Amino acid sequence: MISFHPLDIVVIVAYFAIVVFIGFKSARKTTKNEVDFLLAGRSLTLPLFVMTLVSTWYGGILGVGEFSYRYGISNWFLQGLPYYLFAAIFAAVLAKKIRETNLISIPDKLHQAYDKKTAILGSFLTFILMTPAPYILMLSVIFQMMFGWGFFMSVVVTAVVALSYLYFGGFRSDVYTDVFEFILMFVGFAVILPFAFYNFGGIEFLKNNLPPLHFVWHGEHNPQYIIVWFFIALWTLVDPAFHQRCYAAKDAKTAQRGIFVSIIFWFIFDVMTSVTGLYARAALPNLSQPIMAYPQLANLILPPVAKGLFFVGMLATMMSTLNTLGLVSAQTLGRDIFLRLKNSSRISNIEHPILNDKSVTFYTRIGLVVSFLFSVLIAVAIPSVIKIWYTIGTVVIPGLLVPLMASYFEKFRIKPAYAFGSMLFGWLTSLTWMVSSYLLYGYGMKKYFLGIEPMFPGIFISFLIWFVGRYLINHRLH
Repeated sequence: MISFHPLDIVVIVAYFAIVVFIGFKSARKTTKNEVDFLLAGRSLTLPLFVMTLVSTWYGGILGVGEFSYRYGISNWFLQGLPYYLFAAIFAAVLAKKIRETNLISIPDKLHQAYDKKTAILGSFLTFILMTPAPYILMLSVIFQMMFGWGFFMSVVVTAVVALSYLYFGGFRSDVYTDVFEFILMFVGFAVILPFAFYNFGGIEFLKNNLPPLHFVWHGEHNPQYIIVWFFIALWTLVDPAFHQRCYAAKDAKTAQRGIFVSIIFWFIFDVMTSVTGLYARAALPNLSQPIMAYPQLANLILPPVAKGLFFVGMLATMMSTLNTLGLVSAQTLGRDIFLRLKNSSRISNIEHPILNDKSVTFYTRIGLVVSFLFSVLIAVAIPSVIKIWYTIGTVVIPGLLVPLMASYFEKFRIKPAYAFGSMLFGWLTSLTWMVSSYLLYGYGMKKYFLGIEPMFPGIFISFLIWFVGRYLINHRLH
């Protein structure tokens, strides 16, 4: 439990009230038109694009605190730098292409480039990839600390606050609440850092109170583990939230420029969160639960109101991502899976593959409820933010990466059967490798079959099938 002054409670309650107000006010402008409900009518300007992308892509704040508390500056090298790299690649190579398609989702692109079967499998993997489970878990931890609630009560409050306005407002409500939360996430960490410096001092305090490995870029990680986190950063290239924002941008240039500007803001925020994590480790060296690093540091040094603002900053960081993941997973389940299976006769023009706007809205709303329940089950089964990220990224990315990237370039495309095989066997290989390792060595032992991380054989098999598909096309052409 964290002790709060009544003024802190006022700040936190005011935050939730304003978020709900913005969400419902934005919902008044939303129609049941598919493009309006799912993409806000493709109207995102550069400032809106940047603020919604920055806040959405940085939801795992307690996980960042845990990583920096345990491993020091390697948090930036493993959780920051790889994502900047692949975000820049995404902006340079993909952003304009994605916007110019005028599609709605990743499964639409897979359907356009390959076939319906590949699109449905891609929808299934996208649904898993976009589960809000880590953010439900983090919000539950925060609510339990703040108010002493149980997990069930915390989940109910999360559902009421986050999903209520999404149910009515769709993507537009998500965007405008993200703008508010973008501001608050920076305010929160701008508040705690001066207090940390005032209470403890600067770099000399950190040098004298941190383990030497906290100042080494790789921490205590072996090379294969480091490489895996760089590969997990490939998530950026297949991330549906990135694609969604590009589809929603007012034009292709906005999508591309917006990602480059966002990298600057991510860098600034990463510096703030990493330094805060170092202060937490130096000031509180014996935490039994490192995921509590940020909240416990705030409890130690922040006065009333400042503490409330810091917790609001953390809540805003998590809520912005939870909103987007909840909406995208709902869209994937309701529109891209169920309606694609149910209404195949309606799919006539791939640029508008589902013609019944009311059905899209209706089944997306049902998907919100279902995806939320699915995420709660994952959060209960894997009660660690980092493990959820690692498990999902390791298993799903090998299936999506190669066929999706190839779909945007005519000279790299393969026949639908090979695209489906590349996706299916890339995913199944990594999944089987991981499950077999757990059966052999035990869950959580960080030991894998033949000493190889599960992501590598999955990507290899997916790429091999793609290579065979391209070889056959080239052979037939010549």
